[in-house]
Amino acid sequence: MTTILTGDSRERLKELEDNSIDALVTDPPYLINFMGKDWDKENSPAGDSSFWEEVLRVMKPGAHGLVFGHSRQHHRVMTALEDAGFEIRDCLMWFYGSGFPKSHNIGKSVTKLQGDNDWEGWGTALKPAYEPIILVRKPLEKKLTIAKNVLKHGVGGINIDASRIGTQEDFSNVKPRKMMSNQGSVKTDDHDHTASDTWQAAKDKLQNLGRFPANVLLSHHPDCKKVGEIEEITKNHNAPKGTFAGGEPNRGSETIYREQKNIIPVYECADDCAVKILDEQSGTTKKTKRKEGKARLRKAHALVPSTGKANAPDNYGDGGGASRFFYCSKVGKKERNAGDVRNTHPTVKPIKLMTYLTKLITPPNGKVLDPFMGSGSTGMACALEGFDFVGIDMDEEYVEVSKARIEWARAQKEND
Repeated sequence: MTTILTGDSRERLKELEDNSIDALVTDPPYLINFMGKDWDKENSPAGDSSFWEEVLRVMKPGAHGLVFGHSRQHHRVMTALEDAGFEIRDCLMWFYGSGFPKSHNIGKSVTKLQGDNDWEGWGTALKPAYEPIILVRKPLEKKLTIAKNVLKHGVGGINIDASRIGTQEDFSNVKPRKMMSNQGSVKTDDHDHTASDTWQAAKDKLQNLGRFPANVLLSHHPDCKKVGEIEEITKNHNAPKGTFAGGEPNRGSETIYREQKNIIPVYECADDCAVKILDEQSGTTKKTKRKEGKARLRKAHALVPSTGKANAPDNYGDGGGASRFFYCSKVGKKERNAGDVRNTHPTVKPIKLMTYLTKLITPPNGKVLDPFMGSGSTGMACALEGFDFVGIDMDEEYVEVSKARIEWARAQKEND
């Protein structure tokens, strides 16, 4: 069910019931006077704690929110959220790399004043290439543990497994130390992930569902093109003879028990693509074999020399650039005007990104609120994922654009 309200969010929020919203996903004004727009002045409700108090009221105890911000002013939004009573849980970073530099050319200005000068090449700002996304949570109901809160209110956690980073890599031989980084196993006073999953269960989850989601998100540039695919064959072996601790010559097997075909998409990326830039800086590693004659630590206090066999366990490292560790979305050029509308909104967000974010914090059949709806990207994500949606915007033109785009998304869902 989709509910769209036209008007000032500060007033229309009062129509919503207490504790009725399961998740908040919104892209509020950035308080930077963007393009001279009236809705982005410094007195925007995004920096007003009393506004966020009203949002807090309508959310269920334990409900999460994701609030976009600007690199220069997001601290004001974060402070307002915290002052309103929200818990600041994290700050995600969305890297897109396609921003337009808005730097003043100092050298050119000085030249107009006095002719030749030494300020050529100096400016006033960097190129924008990321946006912070503040992860908040309404406090749990008093005296309830997280488990009791999710049972009573249906919210309180984030959907880790539905948000894992898909991978084509083979993890059959991954070791516990690797699992700590890929699976996200941690042990603290109030969270013991290693006790809830056996290593085998965690390994199966990693292989079948992907890596643990990180607080870094990437987007391909709109001009990036998928130009093909690479096929890799991964062979999984039992431990070869002579590779066990102690060197028992007859223990082990040469049997290949599984071959897995991996299909890896290949993109021709634009120069400003965040995925390309990250991989260029990190370098792209290939699946490698341990060099003959090298030794490795098998288990505590047991150093086992290499057999020189290509199929020895752990001979294979994972390959690729650093981008493989993070969620990467591809922006569709047709998204902006989906629904046969002319969408002139200046800050349209990628649908795949918004779909990923809504899925991260919204329970099945949950209701999502966006009090700064814009042209409806959050609502489109909800339509595609089967979530209820409540959107509010004061611009009547964008409200109509949102309705058309959300209806288009709903039709896509029904036709799948």
